[in-house]
Parts: sequence; structure tokens; C-alpha cells
Amino acid sequence: MTSRATDARRAAVLGKPIAHSLSPVLHRAAYAELGLDDWSYDRFEVDEAGLAGFFEGLGPEWAGLSLTMPLKRAVMPLLDEVSETAASVDAVNTVVFTEDGRKVGDNTDIPGMVAALREHGIEEVESAAVLGAGATASSALAALARICPGEVVVYVRSAARAAEMREWGERLEMDVRTADWADAAEALHAPLVIATTPAGTADALATAVPERPATLFDVLYDPWPTELAARWSMFGGAVVGGLDLLVHQAVLQVERMTGRTPAPLEAMRRAGERALAAR
Repeated sequence: MTSRATDARRAAVLGKPIAHSLSPVLHRAAYAELGLDDWSYDRFEVDEAGLAGFFEGLGPEWAGLSLTMPLKRAVMPLLDEVSETAASVDAVNTVVFTEDGRKVGDNTDIPGMVAALREHGIEEVESAAVLGAGATASSALAALARICPGEVVVYVRSAARAAEMREWGERLEMDVRTADWADAAEALHAPLVIATTPAGTADALATAVPERPATLFDVLYDPWPTELAARWSMFGGAVVGGLDLLVHQAVLQVERMTGRTPAPLEAMRRAGERALAAR
């Protein structure tokens, strides 16, 4: 599924909005470290309506694409092959253009989450809680399917979202239970809490952090730390942040697009940290 690292190859991240994306910073740092001086990585604002036309305009110099919202599902009909990981959540965040011209979709968010947790010493948890029920929550469930044999409780705001999360649980063959967002403070007592909500949504939970919290994985990276993450750290709990996820999933993208392994994780992390500090 990798492409061959040759001269003058192109890659980019697509989505809408896209100006905030750190992907160019991370991928360009990887290219510099790997000596891929003729590789370039850009960003393009593309919505669902414009995605097919964008694909039609791509030439043989293209090695791959990173996709963010709202394109992760819209891209699937345009591909020749979709990995089992991406199919498990109906979401593609990585497209690799192979040497024979095929377009192969993958999802690096899921193994990226697992890798970020592993880096912080989390190999397995007996149970977990997920805050939120959007697209990132389904990826979180898929990641938990690999490391959590016990119950996962997902805290949601609507019956429709609850039903969707239970369906994902059945599809992933997991023990998933849903609970109302009004009771979300109960989630903070779980061995692992994954917060997948938009910026500000979980801030009110900061005052409910227990005295001895376990591990929080907050997928946000800007602004950072979130109120919840800051309070969690104050009470001595372990915190995995959104930059951890972003870097680990980008490492896998670089490896798939360039065929070079391992990608330079630390150089990419430093580049991301500098970019965030400059905002």
C-alpha cells in the first residue's frame, strides 16, 4: 500500500475549513528529516462537492492525500480499495496513490490513537469512557476495540447519537453502553477517558475531576491545554493530548505515502510544538 519515494512527488491535506491544519508542518518536517528535498506537501480547501473534480485533476506526481472533515466518508466511492481499518468506521483519512495508478484509502487515526496511548504506557485498560459521539468518537471506539476488553460507556446528547454509538459497538463487536451527557461527570472515574468533543464542550467537567484521576486522552490540540486537561494534570492524572494523536497518525501517513520507515516522529512532534507555540 505504499508508494515509491521518488523525486518531485506531491502530497497535500484536503478539507473545509483547512487553514488551521498542522499537517503541512508535520509532513514537511518529515520530508526534511528524510532527505526528500523534492517532495512537497500543501493544503487545499475542498468540500464534498469539489472532491471528485480535485481527484480528476491529479497527475502521476501525486503520492498521497490526507483528508479531514467533511471528506472522510465522501472520498470512499472514489477509491479503488479501502483498508479493513478504514472500512470498520466508514472513514478514510489517508489516500495513497500506488505506482500502478490505484487509489487506496486507509485510516491512520485509529492506529494513531493506539500508538499515542502506548507511548504513554497504556497498553490495555479494563474499561473506558468516551465523551461525545461524532466522527472522532467512532474512531475512538475502534481504537478501544484493540485495547479494551471490557465495557465502554459513551456519553451523548441525543437518542439518535446514542443509537449510532451502540450500532458502532455491535459492528466492532464491543460492549458499548450509552449514557446521557447530563451524567458525563461520571465518566471521569473511568480508567481511561477519551474526550472527542469540540473545543469548549467539556470545559464544565473540569470541576468534576476526581482527586486521583487515571488517564485522559483529549483529542484537541488548539487551544491547549483544555480546561479539562489542565485540571486533570493538576490532580496528577496522566494526559494524552491531541498533538500526540496528530503526530502519530501523521507518522503513519508519511510511511504509507513515502515508503520510508520509520518516519521521524520526534522531528515531527517538535515542528508541531513550535507551530502551536507561534499561534
